[in-house]
Amino acid sequence: MALANNCEEILLRPQGCLDLRGGRWLQQQLESIAPRRYKFWVVDLSSVEFIDSSGLVALVGGLNAATQAGARLILCGLRPSAQLIFDITQLDRVFTIFETYEALLASLSIPEEVSLL
Repeated sequence: MALANNCEEILLRPQGCLDLRGGRWLQQQLESIAPRRYKFWVVDLSSVEFIDSSGLVALVGGLNAATQAGARLILCGLRPSAQLIFDITQLDRVFTIFETYEALLASLSIPEEVSLL
């Protein structure tokens, strides 16, 4: 799992499963950036193979924390199984979702160079 940032964006790249353990990791990462000031909190889910309710809770909590911090939480790279979960739960109407990280960068005009923490 990687975390990267620049002055505009913080990027989280969870891997594997966003289950109880992975959801807890993501929630901790999102809570740790809340006091910082970034315009965009990006969660790249392209390496996530499975999402359960714990992962969804972490993402919704992150969305609330980003909103309270005056930032936008954006998801990208959802695999078809994850996209289906977002469609069924109608969370696709709540989150801003991009097909790929590159598509997100292009739409926001964010430079592609992001340093790792």
